[in-house]
Amino acid sequence: MDIPRIPLGNWIESGLDWLTSEYSLVTRGISRFTQTGIDVLNDSLMWLPEWALLALITLLCWKLAGARLAIGSVAGLALIWNLGLWDPMIETLTLVVFATLVAVVIAIPVGITAALSNRLYRVIMPVLDFMQTMPAFVYLIPAIPFFGIGSVSAIFATVIFSMPPAIRFTTLGIRQVPVELIEAADAYGATRGQKLFKVQLPLSLPTVMAGINQTIMLALSMVVIAAMIGADGLGSEVWRAIQRLRPGDGFEAGIAVVILAMLLDRLTQSLRKTRQ
Repeated sequence: MDIPRIPLGNWIESGLDWLTSEYSLVTRGISRFTQTGIDVLNDSLMWLPEWALLALITLLCWKLAGARLAIGSVAGLALIWNLGLWDPMIETLTLVVFATLVAVVIAIPVGITAALSNRLYRVIMPVLDFMQTMPAFVYLIPAIPFFGIGSVSAIFATVIFSMPPAIRFTTLGIRQVPVELIEAADAYGATRGQKLFKVQLPLSLPTVMAGINQTIMLALSMVVIAAMIGADGLGSEVWRAIQRLRPGDGFEAGIAVVILAMLLDRLTQSLRKTRQ
């Protein structure tokens, strides 16, 4: 006896069709706004000469993490420049920065609310489990009907994929604040807002920064994958090398991704240590 198959895929497709038809004006507006933001940030970084941006990044690394990271950043970025991958690196950095900013702006308020509300915490944790275990490639599928091929779809998929760690770490950091400190704030008559902004958030900031660090790493991995739907950057260089069977070019782009990932990781870790 054949068991009737649940038409889950058909339901999902129908839901996506309904959303794209009913909210097409909204998605087009979001798409235009996002593309404008991407273009402004990318053009600003491209406007600076390579040597000037390299010097600025090196100075930032030296101020935040010391001479060791500054020397490493000079060597790594100079290699990317020498390989002719500077412009794709800037495009990738633009997507990562933009997606991380959007993800953090959404994630931190959600994480704070989940930390303060047990009911929302019980609801949001299974959703985050679902989001983190879903294969990364799946997020590219709904992005295309909403925003079409290109960088905006890449941002949409990247934000969804990279947001859970920031929510989790924000919630964890606030919930790990010692009860004694909360009771002391209550004893001094602190309001709920004062406890949040003067006790809980400052003490949880290192944990929140760890979540932002993970969000940046996931965003970088996703914008590389998003080259499959037309996103520019180092991912498109890797994808082009695969299509043309040119392993050397693919490894060069991959090394550039590794250098960028290590640089962003060390910078955010340095920010986290300065807040401890």
